[in-house]
Amino acid sequence: MSLPVFLGEFTELPRPEEIIRILGSEAKHISVRRLKEGSEILLANGADKVVRAQLMHVDPREVHVRVVAAEERPRPRPHVTVVQALPKSDRAELAVDLMTEAGVDEIIPWAAVNCVARWQGTAKVTKSRAKWQSAAREAAKQARRAWIPPVADLHSSADIEQLIRETTSAGGAAAVLHEEETAPFVDFAARAANSDKVLFIVGPEGGVSPGELEAFRDAGASSVVLGPTVLRSALAGAAALCALGPLTKRWGGAPTRGQ
Repeated sequence: MSLPVFLGEFTELPRPEEIIRILGSEAKHISVRRLKEGSEILLANGADKVVRAQLMHVDPREVHVRVVAAEERPRPRPHVTVVQALPKSDRAELAVDLMTEAGVDEIIPWAAVNCVARWQGTAKVTKSRAKWQSAAREAAKQARRAWIPPVADLHSSADIEQLIRETTSAGGAAAVLHEEETAPFVDFAARAANSDKVLFIVGPEGGVSPGELEAFRDAGASSVVLGPTVLRSALAGAAALCALGPLTKRWGGAPTRGQ
């Protein structure tokens, strides 16, 4: 079984034998897990750096670990951003959890025309975004990730149009996942294998509106069908990431046609 992952506050890679203090919620989490002194854990700083460490002192308020080894893990390429239309409240954190475990690099919440859920008011926006970021943080630990995907500010459809233009003009690839499309996902993945950045746009339960779809296509996005079944909004982003993995270098294999 792989070692459990916790978050540590360090910016530079620590040296072997160095002692690191863990405070607050992470110390309490280690204590709750009933991990004993002498056990090994992984500490990730959430920004690519990972430490293998041995527990020296365990207390709910403060944990001390001794560094055994440290490394910086490269991020997979292409870099994948998922634009996620706001799902219903009971599925929002599930969507973030699944995308994070599937390897998403950045998450952008989107207030689409057909969204049932709405983030209205500054307090609501701040609270909802914080919940998404917390879900990404916990899912990253569960998935043994070294990089916690950031959750961007809430975007409008006009913001997404601009993002598509910026992505494609820089040589990236953008796709709207659309259940009524006939263009296969695998053809898009073959083009994306040559890109440094990929942008997936996931619509709400009510679907991407015709006006939004036309605007996104005009901005440079393709529209593709992910598979033979219609997926819930909360699952589509993770499914696209998993489908893209073996078709590009993200999962360490040889890319498909085009490279």
